[in-house]
Amino acid sequence: MVTATAHELNIADNIELIDTGVFLPDRVNDAVAADNPLGKIPALVTDHGTALYDSRVICEYLCHHAGDKELLPDEPVSRFRILTLQSLAVGLMDAGVSRRYETAVRPEDKRWPDWVARQHARMEAGMDDLENNWASELGSINAGTIAVAVVLAYFDFRYDDLGWRDNRPKLAAFYENFAKRPSMTATQPPA
Repeated sequence: MVTATAHELNIADNIELIDTGVFLPDRVNDAVAADNPLGKIPALVTDHGTALYDSRVICEYLCHHAGDKELLPDEPVSRFRILTLQSLAVGLMDAGVSRRYETAVRPEDKRWPDWVARQHARMEAGMDDLENNWASELGSINAGTIAVAVVLAYFDFRYDDLGWRDNRPKLAAFYENFAKRPSMTATQPPA
C-alpha cells in the first residue's frame, strides 16, 4: 500500500526500501523494532529522522509531503469516505494475514479452525461490502482504492483458491483495471 501510493505520487524513487529478510510473526525483527517499537512493517524514517509507522499514517504523510490533494482530499465528506474505504481494505488485509499465519506458519496441531473460519468470514464480508457499497469510490484513484487493489493483489498471491471474483463482478472489474496501473505492476511481489 505504501509503495503503490509512492508510485502514484511519483515519489517512489525518493524512498529507500530496506530488505528486512524473512519476517516471522513469533519473533522480533531487530531492524524493524529499531524504528517501530511494535516490530511491525512498514515503518518510514523521514529525512528529519522521525519514524512513522502504520500504512495509513505513512500514506497520509506521503500525500502531504508530495502536496497531493487528490489521493486524500481535504474536503471532509470525501476525505472520511476514502479513509473509511482504506480502513476496510486494511481490515481485509489484517484478516488475510491472520488467516495466512494460522494456516501456513502455526504448527498444524496447534491451529484453530474456528479462528481460520472467522478470518475467512471477515474477508468475505469485506469483499461483499466493497461489491455492494463502494462503486462510486472504486471509480477513482484515491488512497482507499489503492488499499483495496493491494489487498486484492495479496489475496491473489496468497489465496489462489479464494475465488473472490465469484459473484463480485464490479469488484473484479475494478481490480482488472487497477492492476494494470504502473503503481501496481511496479510493486508486485516476486513470483
